[in-house]
Amino acid sequence: MSPGTTTPGTTTPGTGLPRWRAFWERGGLWRAVLAAACYLALYLLGGLLVGTWFGDLVDPEDLFATPASVAVGLAAPLLVGAVVLVAFVASLRWFGVLFARQTLPAPRWMWVAPVLVLAPVVLRVLGVDYGAYAPGVVAVTLASGLLVGFVEEVLCRGVVVTVLRRGGATEWVVMVMSSLVFALLHSANALSGMPLGTVALTVVYTFGFGVAMYLTLRVTRNLVWPVLLHGLFDPLLFLGTGGIDEVADAAGQSPLLVLAGPANLLFIALGVVALFLARSVNRPGGVPEGVGAPAA
Repeated sequence: MSPGTTTPGTTTPGTGLPRWRAFWERGGLWRAVLAAACYLALYLLGGLLVGTWFGDLVDPEDLFATPASVAVGLAAPLLVGAVVLVAFVASLRWFGVLFARQTLPAPRWMWVAPVLVLAPVVLRVLGVDYGAYAPGVVAVTLASGLLVGFVEEVLCRGVVVTVLRRGGATEWVVMVMSSLVFALLHSANALSGMPLGTVALTVVYTFGFGVAMYLTLRVTRNLVWPVLLHGLFDPLLFLGTGGIDEVADAAGQSPLLVLAGPANLLFIALGVVALFLARSVNRPGGVPEGVGAPAA
């Protein structure tokens, strides 16, 4: 057998690709959901194992009490998820696809999305009381945030978007379904004992935030920008409110943090408005280079 050939029976007829890659190359909604569900299951399993082995390092009253608490309670499960995701993307040889420059047109109104994300980031950078945290907590939290941005954006705006596009979905469907998958992933917060009302509100907010990240991908034309913006938004939100999915009391808070507070409501509003505006901005015929065209 000559170098580079594949053992008969291991490829999909008509594609020349290994069956594993050919399966995902066909795309489609159910494959996008399957990818997200498998990732979530492995992420939760990783978190359970980390908690079993190192859970005594996590402060049950305040996750952000010590660097070790943040590292084990927040960063370690994300690191497990990142390893799983990198292995999956590498197996498909999709890193070049996911981070390629995209060529879809982006109307000017879509620039509202990255501005809406960046504004509270800047306000929190200036308004967070860094001295209120133990030494090292801020650095570990910011590093954990970059992991959040990498994992959630590569999965939802990378893998899910690409799988949907390869299945022939219009860009409106890609925006809605990738944002919905992103939002539903956060329903897993219920497993940690979060009240169901809070979980429901989180799902609604994260749908709007997911739309903002999709629009950011469209206007910046590269996945690296949603990764970075998301990676800054989450940890500064944690530091500004003192926890994950927490709402800080405005009394005694920095005016800059108070100004950043309504961002969540603005994301929800953006999600609703984009449902109507984006209907007229679907992908033209064919699949432009760099937005999920099937590999040769």
